[in-house]
Parts: sequence; structure tokens; C-alpha cells
Amino acid sequence: MTDTLLAAFKKIMSMSDFQTSWIQIAFYGSYFCLAIPSAILIKKYSYKSGILIGLGLAVMGALLFYPASISMVYGHFLFALFVFAGGLSVLETTANPYIFELGPLNSAVRRLNLAQSFNPIGSITGVLLSKFFILSHLNQASAEERAVMDSNALFEIQKAELSAVMGPYVGIAFVMLAIWLVIYFLKMPDGRDTGKELELKTGFLRLLANPNYRTGVIAQFFYVGAQIGVWSFTIRYVMQELGINEADAATYYLYAIVLFMVTRFVNTYLMGYLVPSKLLVFFAALAMLLCLSVIYTGGMPGVISLILISACMSLMFPTIYGLSIKGLGKDTKLGGSGLVMAILGGAVLTSIQGLVSDFTRSIETSFWVPFVCFFVVLVFGWKSKVSIKGGQE
Repeated sequence: MTDTLLAAFKKIMSMSDFQTSWIQIAFYGSYFCLAIPSAILIKKYSYKSGILIGLGLAVMGALLFYPASISMVYGHFLFALFVFAGGLSVLETTANPYIFELGPLNSAVRRLNLAQSFNPIGSITGVLLSKFFILSHLNQASAEERAVMDSNALFEIQKAELSAVMGPYVGIAFVMLAIWLVIYFLKMPDGRDTGKELELKTGFLRLLANPNYRTGVIAQFFYVGAQIGVWSFTIRYVMQELGINEADAATYYLYAIVLFMVTRFVNTYLMGYLVPSKLLVFFAALAMLLCLSVIYTGGMPGVISLILISACMSLMFPTIYGLSIKGLGKDTKLGGSGLVMAILGGAVLTSIQGLVSDFTRSIETSFWVPFVCFFVVLVFGWKSKVSIKGGQE
């Protein structure tokens, strides 16, 4: 749902691509800031505590959309997103290593892929909510028309549009509150790592000395930058290439998310027979080719290529995560937080893509940024010395 806000705020407040990219800076910057505190929290208490605190913080952030819609200040929406994403950061830092530890190590990468195969269901729900409750409620007046409008008329239009932005987030807050209650009363098993001491300094030194982990964090940074960049600019690209509005363009974004979900289940199955690192290399190379098609073909072929990139991305996050964290032992939680901090790539590289789009006045050219990102992922997959085939090392 957050990715579609770039198109929404570009319309509502007549912003540049770089200005709208602050949405991702606030969102993924929060992931970066909260990852280490989350690791300390779950090490001292429990995975369940981390899940409850993460959900609670996300509820607070979602509810902050209401006062932001009243003040109508862009910065207030960014703050609400920062708090909201902080809760998601705690959840991400908690859930991934928890899933990793709740079963045999030799099937951990496949297990992570299976668990994250359900994430796109939430993504699809978010796109549908955005399409029908946010983007479809945007006034079709262009930036030029808004610039010459009477200030009172423009105020009323923006007020209605920002109220539409607020609605789904407040609704999500109540859904997450219900999930919080379910988790609170649910008995959950402990992971293998039950120690309460988190050795930050020595743990970091051990992680830095691990070449596979180091390159994994770098690969995750660039992968998330590619994913968020591709998805954040999908609606804008489709609008330009097909000449349609935001709500109609969101349908193509929905196709991309559905494809992402389906291929994640497919890749989880394939990992029972194929080495995950080899699959990673193959799909990274294919994503690079599709980026070239997005840049140079345009029109419907470019849109189709853009949608197909999501199929390539489907296995990347959990596979990079699993290959990087394998064998870390007591540093698993700290290592997991480092990989969540790498999600900052979604903020940094998306803003760079926005700058490239603004500077070149070509959204097609901006897709060189994800092209480079996928190359980094390919190099990690190629160098990774972890191989899992048929559930065995």
C-alpha cells in the first residue's frame, strides 16, 4: 500500500519524483533505525515480545494517519510512516530468525521462502485497498490545473484526497490490533537460541569477519533497493507508457504482485530439487535483461517486462537472508538485524532512482538503477558457498 503513495502524493501535492521518494526514505529509514534495538529486545526477552511490540508500534503509526490527514502536512504523513515502519522493522527482525530457528537448519532457506510466500497476499490486499480507496478518489486535475486553482478550491480537493489516504491505514490499525490480541493469548515455542546476552561488539566483529555474511548484507541492500524502486515507479511507468490514470495503472501493479506471490510458491517447491544460490543467479540475470527491455522497448512490451521482473524478485529476499544467516549460531539474531538494516536500500536507492528520473526527465532511464542492483545480487549468488539440494547440505 505504501508503494502506491508515491503516485498519490505526486498527484495530491504536485511533487517531483525525488520529493515523493521521501515516503520510502521515511519508511525504510525506520527499518534501519529500529533493527538493532529490536535484536536487543528479543534477545533480552523473547520472540513473542518482539512480535507484540512490533504490532503495537505499527498500530500507533497507522493511527497517526488520522491527525496527519487533518493537518494536511506532508511531514506529518512521513512521521506516521516512520512510526508505522518502525513496528514492521521490529516484526521483520523478530519473525525471520524465529522462522529460521523453528526447524532443521538444512531446510531453513526453503522454510523462509515458504513463510514469505504468504506475504504477497498482504501486498495484494494493500494494492486493492489503495486502488479502490485511495487512487480512485484522486481528483483528475493535473499539476498545471492545480497551480492556477483558487486556493480554497484546491484546499477542499486536497482535503478529500488526504482523507482517502488516511482511511485504509486506520482500518489496517484495527486489523493489526486484532492480530495483537490473538498473538498475546497464543502459546508460542522458544527458538533454539535461548541465551539472554547479546554480545554487540564481539558479535559485530564475528559477523564482519564472515565474508558470506558481509556480501549478503550488501546484496540485500541492493536487492531491496531494486524491489522498492521497481514497485514504486511501476504505476508511473504504466501511466506514461499506456496513457492511463493512477487507478487503472494500479491494476498492472496488482498483476505484478500476484505474479510475485505465485512464483514464490513455485520457487519454494523448486528448492526441494535445485540449489537456492543457482536459482538466485538465474533470476538475477533474467531481471537484468528485463530491465533493459523496460528501458529500451517501452509501450506494452516494456510494461510486460516490468511486471515479469516481479517473478524474478520473488525468491530474492528470503534466499539472500537464508544464505547469509546460515551458520551464524548465537549471532543469528544480531545477524538478522543487520540484514533488516540493509532494507535501508529501499530508501537510498529509490531516492537515487527518483533523482535519475527527474534529472534525465525519463522514467525509463531510471531503471538502470535496479539493473545495477540485480547485478550485485547476481554476484552474491555466484560467490555464495552455501548450497542446499533436496533439503540436504
